Amino acid sequence: MRELLTAGRRPVREILIANEMDQSDIVDDIIELAADQHVPIRPVSRRKLDEESHTEASQGVVARANELPEASFTDLCRSGLDGAAPFLVALDGVTDPGNLGALLRTAEGAGVSGVILPKHRAVHVTPTVTKTAAGAIEYVPMTLVGGLPTAITQMRDAGIWVVGLDASADTVLFDLPIAGEAVCLVVGAEGRGLSRLVRQRCDLVVSIPLLGHLGSLNVSVSAAIGCYEIVRRRA
Repeated sequence: MRELLTAGRRPVREILIANEMDQSDIVDDIIELAADQHVPIRPVSRRKLDEESHTEASQGVVARANELPEASFTDLCRSGLDGAAPFLVALDGVTDPGNLGALLRTAEGAGVSGVILPKHRAVHVTPTVTKTAAGAIEYVPMTLVGGLPTAITQMRDAGIWVVGLDASADTVLFDLPIAGEAVCLVVGAEGRGLSRLVRQRCDLVVSIPLLGHLGSLNVSVSAAIGCYEIVRRRA
């Protein structure tokens, strides 16, 4: 909520606060920020708040804001943050909103310059994604593409290394042959991993070594490990 009021990417039109909401430092902070920006605050019942937030875990405060601006795929391929080479993450068929939210939070912390989401058969920004991302959606540019395989081809043509992350790959993530190049990390769907065509279009497909008995990691955890390995190498 604080990020929504301070990031400046989209105007906040109204703040709803539950009537029976206990006072706390974070709520006082939100009220103060709203007052500074002349955003109206409206007390409502807890039931009304849950209806407006489309969740039963709104924590007592909901903001009405304009839609998130969609980033240009072409622009994301051209430049990264602060003049650095692009650092992108693409999602191949991820459908769980909790995973997308956690992934966006990691992407923001790792300095990812853009996230690429397929228009079809994939989760987009929902109330659950927004809550799980803990403010990251206000900072991480996102773009929708009609087909991820085509987008991968376009990224490769633009000089971006496209690295797929898949548990079945023979090459290990920690052997990535990249340094400061433009790069896009592609993570697959829960369960099935990368789709066949996406896997074929990647420059390289790598896996995370697993030393225990389980055969895979949660997709958001895998993405976090992949992102920070790229951060380490680019540094």
